[in-house]
Amino acid sequence: MSNRMKTNLQRTLLLTALTASLISPAAAADKSFPGTVRLNPTADVSFHNEIQRAIDKGLASLAATQNSNGWWSTPDHPSVSGLALSALLGDPDKRYKNAPRTQKGLDFLLSCAKPDGSIYQTNLINYNTSLSMMALLAANNPKHDPVLRKARAYLAGTQVDMDELGKTDSPFDGGVGYGSKYAHSDMNNTLVAIEAMYYSRHLAEDKNLPGAKDLNWQAVASFIQNCQNLPSHNKQDWVSEDPKHKGGFIYYPGTSMAGSETNAAGKVALRTYGSISYAGLMSYIYADVKKTDPRVVAVLEWLRANYTLEENPGMGPQGYYYYLHLMTKALNAYGAEILELKDGKKINWRKDVAMRLINLQKADGSWANDNGRWWEKDPALVTAYAVMSLEIIYRGM
Repeated sequence: MSNRMKTNLQRTLLLTALTASLISPAAAADKSFPGTVRLNPTADVSFHNEIQRAIDKGLASLAATQNSNGWWSTPDHPSVSGLALSALLGDPDKRYKNAPRTQKGLDFLLSCAKPDGSIYQTNLINYNTSLSMMALLAANNPKHDPVLRKARAYLAGTQVDMDELGKTDSPFDGGVGYGSKYAHSDMNNTLVAIEAMYYSRHLAEDKNLPGAKDLNWQAVASFIQNCQNLPSHNKQDWVSEDPKHKGGFIYYPGTSMAGSETNAAGKVALRTYGSISYAGLMSYIYADVKKTDPRVVAVLEWLRANYTLEENPGMGPQGYYYYLHLMTKALNAYGAEILELKDGKKINWRKDVAMRLINLQKADGSWANDNGRWWEKDPALVTAYAVMSLEIIYRGM
């Protein structure tokens, strides 16, 4: 088989996985046939139809709010358009796959591509590049390959390596930040970057092309560990020994968006929170850390103990829809059909999340958070989160 034929076969398998799981890392959870999910023939057909209706309304809302130049919300951040396009391209009925509006959106993303491979307009370079890549990958068009290969090479070149080069001697080493490799890494930018690198790895086969450059995945796993509240594996001073934080994650070494607390002995420890803990679970899956690994076991235990759909644990309403989105992607990736909570209660998390999103959908089909943290008052951004979550759930039921 020629290299071209191998690459085309890998593209088919990987992009089938990406579309089937709707931009979800299920490919890392099932090595036999990445990303494959089957509808349960005994599923609640009526509820399945309710989810489809919510998806339809959400997609219609996104279609109606696209700018005539192809972007959503703002041209300054193609990441928002990338998310909206990923939602449109994930439509179970594929109504938007070849629609002119979808092509116009993809053309906008391509217009944001820079000579160095990045895809952005003003700032947040890696974040915009990664989410734009995911939309271009979902389109599954070989014409996008040159842009995607250059974007891969760019992202790989921004993996943080502080202090002595080639050694993971800084807690930030191995991660990815908002900008260049000299800016400190964080969990969110690392997650979206490794997701884009994972799903574009079929483009790395030809070693003579720029996309062949890859991340140091062992260093990625090291950075993830350095953001986990787990004293057995992370010896940094900020790590909490309190059971209510053990196993969960913070934003980056030394900083938690959920703040800190001081124990009776006067030690200041950083607080774990929900959305970034699901990001941690998903990141371990991408980095091929096994389910039985103590780090994965620990974060899943924290998530089981803190399961809620009422808020983003540790953050309240802040980042709530992103929390639901990451919960859906992470539990789907892990392969959790039923989530058993710490108290032994068994949760059909897919049905719970879907019902929550259906109840929160606005009359015009959109979603938005009353709390504006992390852009969540933007209907395009939040509607994309919600629709992609429902599409994952739809395929998994």
